[in-house]
Amino acid sequence: MAGGTVEGRLAGLGLKLPAVAAPLASYVPALRTGPYVYTSGQLPLVEGKLGVTGKVGAEVTPEEAKDLARVCALNALAAVKSVVGDLDRIVRVVKVVGFVASAPDFTGQPGVINGASELLGEALGDAGVHARSAVGVAVLPLDAPVEVEIQVEVAD
Repeated sequence: MAGGTVEGRLAGLGLKLPAVAAPLASYVPALRTGPYVYTSGQLPLVEGKLGVTGKVGAEVTPEEAKDLARVCALNALAAVKSVVGDLDRIVRVVKVVGFVASAPDFTGQPGVINGASELLGEALGDAGVHARSAVGVAVLPLDAPVEVEIQVEVAD
């Protein structure tokens, strides 16, 4: 990949791939089937802790939530790496689904999930361009403001 490795690009952004977040229930962080890896929904956990809780548009600003979506995407990349061993095997991010715990009148979900999309683009270049859904929901696990899941295609 031009510009170095995925983890090298992350380091250039001042980011380090975290340890994979432990599941909160009965599931695995990521699963490979054929050339695809699907992640479970990733919360903005840092060192196993959720630093911010609440609804976007109420207790959490859209700007804060956008930063949290970046953390979710970083956690999703860690989950992918746990399955394939090397992020440079990612051929393409196929789909991103973002959930935003939203105050009743908040309609800026796409801007929040841009945090995840932008991080994937910065880390993966053209391979980070993807289809996406950004959905407002009433509540997320642990009262997290945002949750992101990704699907990637990987090379053998």
